[in-house]
Amino acid sequence: MSVTTTGRASARERLLAAADELFYAEGVHSVGIDRVIEHAGVAKATLYNAFGSKDELIRAYLLGRLARRQERVARRLVGVDSPRDRILAVFDALTDAFNQPGFRGCAFVNASAEVTPGGKVSEACATSRGWTRSTFREFATEAGVADPDRLAEQLVLLYDGASIAAQLDGNAGAGAAARIVAETLVDAAIHH
Repeated sequence: MSVTTTGRASARERLLAAADELFYAEGVHSVGIDRVIEHAGVAKATLYNAFGSKDELIRAYLLGRLARRQERVARRLVGVDSPRDRILAVFDALTDAFNQPGFRGCAFVNASAEVTPGGKVSEACATSRGWTRSTFREFATEAGVADPDRLAEQLVLLYDGASIAAQLDGNAGAGAAARIVAETLVDAAIHH
């Protein structure tokens, strides 16, 4: 969280931090606005001035989660030149996420299970999925794969499956296992 020049986080930043903590731990539907504003130490009007609605706050929370995922992947990509290894680095970043304290699964899967399709939350989930798919497609294209869309779709399914296994089975090793399967898929696609 960044802080203002006075050393305190802005009200918007405090709201996002509170939403991130509460929504991820307990769910976007079960946590009410009153709990978020109490946890953030702001007035209800501040939340509505900053975000306009609970759905917009949830959207901002999810996009913050996506930004942190992108940062994790970017850290894993430092010094990795081979497109093949760049694909595998995405799974290394996934393993990093599974090993975070308090891991409770994919924030996007969790949120999408709680809300009606359509709207701000669905848009944020689609943005996240689009980023993951396009990242795999980009690296597959760079690797010279004949059908990068097909490989990207397979890798997204593998990525999702590892996330679900890590959450439901408490299996932090699911990311490493998915990486091994990804390596097989990528190598087959490159040599096909």
